[in-house]
Amino acid sequence: MNGGRWKFLLVGSLVLNVFLLGAIAGGAYQWFAAHRPSGVAVAQQRALRFAAGELSAERQEAFLDDLKEARREGRQFAREGREGRREVLRLLAAPQLDRAALDAALARTRAADSALRAQVESSVADFAASLTPEERVKFADSLKQRGQWREPQPAVAASQPASQ
Repeated sequence: MNGGRWKFLLVGSLVLNVFLLGAIAGGAYQWFAAHRPSGVAVAQQRALRFAAGELSAERQEAFLDDLKEARREGRQFAREGREGRREVLRLLAAPQLDRAALDAALARTRAADSALRAQVESSVADFAASLTPEERVKFADSLKQRGQWREPQPAVAASQPASQ
C-alpha cells in the first residue's frame, strides 16, 4: 500500500471513532437524564399536599379535601395579595416614589398573605386534631419535609470540619 491509502484509512478510522465516541456519550447522557429524578418532581413532592403521604388513603383524601377547601375559602386573600403586589410594582416604577402609598400597599399585601396563610394553617391544625397520636407523629415527620414547616437541608460546609 502506498502512503496516500494509509492516510485515507487513518483519517477514515479517526472519523469513525469520533462518531462512535459521540454516539456513546450522547446515549449515556440520554440514559442518565431519563433515570434521575427531575427537579420538578422533587419540588412537587415537597408541596404541602404531599404531607399526608405516610397516612392511609382515606386520611390522605381527607387532608387534600381540607386543604382544597381552605384554599377555596382563601381565594379572596390570594387575589388581594396578587393585586397588592401589582400595586407595589406599579408604585416602585412610578417617576416619583410615594412612600406612604408604597407602605400602605405593602401592608395590604402582607395582611392578605398572612390571612391566606392563617387559613391554610388552621385547616392543617383542624386535620391534625382528627388524627390519632401515632398518625400525628407520622404527619409531623412528613411536615418536616414539606410545606412551610419544612426544615432546611443541612449545609455540606457546616458538616465538614474547618481546615486549619
